[in-house]
Amino acid sequence: MSAGFRIYAATQRAPDALLDRFAGVATAHLSDNMSRLAAAGPRLRPMHKGGHMVGNALTVKVRPGDNLMVHKAIDMASARDVIVVDAGGELTQAIIGELMMRHAQKRGVVGLVINGAIRDLATLGADTFPVYAAGVTHRGPYKEGPGEINVPIAIDGMLVQPGDIVVGDEDGVVAVPFAEAEMLLELANRHRAKEDIIMAQILAGSVDRNWVDAQLKVRGCEDMRKS
Repeated sequence: MSAGFRIYAATQRAPDALLDRFAGVATAHLSDNMSRLAAAGPRLRPMHKGGHMVGNALTVKVRPGDNLMVHKAIDMASARDVIVVDAGGELTQAIIGELMMRHAQKRGVVGLVINGAIRDLATLGADTFPVYAAGVTHRGPYKEGPGEINVPIAIDGMLVQPGDIVVGDEDGVVAVPFAEAEMLLELANRHRAKEDIIMAQILAGSVDRNWVDAQLKVRGCEDMRKS
């Protein structure tokens, strides 16, 4: 047995019915209702053509520049998994490319999140299969290990537990804690409804902007135009 080179079983998994309810939910609405502390950072960008991603987190932690355990994760993945890889944010070597993306897609994986680099951008960028990464390089990876599967990982401060619900859109990725999924889904839906009302008011020219001056006054802003 070797610490840091292990495969664990997943202990939780969101049912399909719950995942379906997250379809189309904006990452911004989820993030705002998680106190704006849960996003995976601005470097983690969508590399695909576009489209929403929702699935169960299959987490992988690897040595920067090595993808052996990512291959294993794809082989053991279940339908509607999102493979989330902490590769240390290293960008000198690609962790996945077109072949691995297609294999994951064939396995029923619904997205790949790589805290590291990818390659074959022309193909991945023209496809709607969700791929999020921190960068691009032509240099390939090693396949030696070590690494771990189904362990807690963190990407730029965003904690991802195995089985968390991972949501991605054009703004990035957010991991919804499994135990808080129902609550956050309800809060995000309320947030969307509130913004729909505000948008209607903006379009109608009836939006109330008095809160801006009220906040400035509370914060002690001095309006020098009135001096």
